[in-house]
Amino acid sequence: MRQILVTNDDGIAADGLRALADALAPLGRVTVVAPAEESSAVGHGLTLRRPLQLREAAPGWYSVDGTPADCVNIAVSEVIGAVPDLVVSGINNGLNIGDDVTYSGTVAGALEGVLLGTPAIAVSLQRGERMDHAGAGYIARQLVEAVLFEGLPDRTLLNVNIPRTIPRGIRVTVQASRRQVFEVTGAGGSGRTSVWIDSAQLEWEPNERSDYAAIRGGWVSVTPLQPDWTNHGALDAVDFLAESPPVEVE
Repeated sequence: MRQILVTNDDGIAADGLRALADALAPLGRVTVVAPAEESSAVGHGLTLRRPLQLREAAPGWYSVDGTPADCVNIAVSEVIGAVPDLVVSGINNGLNIGDDVTYSGTVAGALEGVLLGTPAIAVSLQRGERMDHAGAGYIARQLVEAVLFEGLPDRTLLNVNIPRTIPRGIRVTVQASRRQVFEVTGAGGSGRTSVWIDSAQLEWEPNERSDYAAIRGGWVSVTPLQPDWTNHGALDAVDFLAESPPVEVE
């Protein structure tokens, strides 16, 4: 029987997590290991300066007072005892498209699975007045079935984003790019300042192949990602650095 690990960044009590686990249950042995509390936008952080608490919330369900990446590592080492056949992270409450993947705990949970040697999928649902987690779970199940049958290239994860409307279908996309400025508010006094990072002003680069364009058009976006951040196209452009004089250290 296939071993499927499910995690998220919205926390062990999130509706999207339950919907995802329920949708995937017919496909194998589903184990859930998720943050004890909401952990959005923590990126690919690991908790290294304190011990982590692992608690069983229900049969096959465990919480960890850490990040999604923590959860995947602890699942492999302490709960399952082996690398699973697939890691699925979600269903996130809100999109993770474009540059947001660098902040996303949802994507980081899937990425940690890839680093441990297994295929992975991150699933996110666009926010709306009514969040159809069951519908998103059905789409996730379709994609998981396909990946379990066909496989993925080595060190690859799929970043899946689902529109809040009934999807027109599925598109394979690229990661969108944008310019952004975060709104920051603060109040200070006596030499101290409290600063709150608020919403961002976004300016998306036009690209009809992007995840952003797919969501705007009502399509499910599936973007293959990899842990290699090397800009291979820029290697020749910065080759002049190798010809620079040796660095002198005082």
